[in-house]
Amino acid sequence: MDATSMAVAQAWVDAANACDGDRLTALSDPNVEIVGPRGSARGPAVLRDWLGRAGVTLATRCGFARGEAVVLEQHGVWKTPGAPPGEAEVASRFRVRNGRVVAYERHDDLAEALAVAGLTSLDKQPNVGSG
Repeated sequence: MDATSMAVAQAWVDAANACDGDRLTALSDPNVEIVGPRGSARGPAVLRDWLGRAGVTLATRCGFARGEAVVLEQHGVWKTPGAPPGEAEVASRFRVRNGRVVAYERHDDLAEALAVAGLTSLDKQPNVGSG
């Protein structure tokens, strides 16, 4: 299940990077939870709103998975109209169930994301990302 959950999470990131709302919605549970700095919200409308506002492209460096829990270590680039692009190393935490993302949360720290997901360095998956 780790490989399947990882593949779903990476396909979700690919759809977000392509701003493909239809594909992103298809890869998400109808009650998907998006967790942000101001709390969490659920559903496809929230997901599409996030996609329209995020302006981020995420390049996966490596991944960790066990069961439903997935964390992707990533390099993020934000492009907001009228502002210079921003870049940062981030970690995305996913919960994947029955082939769909049921929760997504971005963290500024890999160790924090792994802890929240209940994962450790022992859960690192081979052949994920570019390094």
